[in-house]
Amino acid sequence: MKKRLLTVKEVAQYLGVSEPTVWVLLRKGVLKRIKVGGATRIDKIDLDKFIENQK
Repeated sequence: MKKRLLTVKEVAQYLGVSEPTVWVLLRKGVLKRIKVGGATRIDKIDLDKFIENQK
């Protein structure tokens, strides 16, 4: 099974940006976050939609 929920660090690496940039996108609501036991995760499906909308 592929990993569906990504950490901020993984998203930053995937997008080729810094972790603070990912946090800005989350705060602005550009990326959707999921809270899991106090930890922030980003759904890979939502991330792929974000990337597609940037084209």
